[in-house]
Amino acid sequence: MPDFNDMFELTIADVDLIEAALQRTRDSLADASQQVQGIAGHNREDSLRQIHDLLGRLHNQKIFYKPKDGVYVSG
Repeated sequence: MPDFNDMFELTIADVDLIEAALQRTRDSLADASQQVQGIAGHNREDSLRQIHDLLGRLHNQKIFYKPKDGVYVSG
């Protein structure tokens, strides 16, 4: 049986595109006025939970930069 590929070569732009697509899918599933089915045979709530968890894991892998020298001005 073949193994899974655990070496991904995604650019920052690729991850940004994936994140934006997940956010749009999450928003369309969360909109209560639409009768939208879940993803890949899951119900709507399970799909929302999976998307939310994946977005959280993507966020937790980001490295936020703050300069060590000088004054930091955010925003």
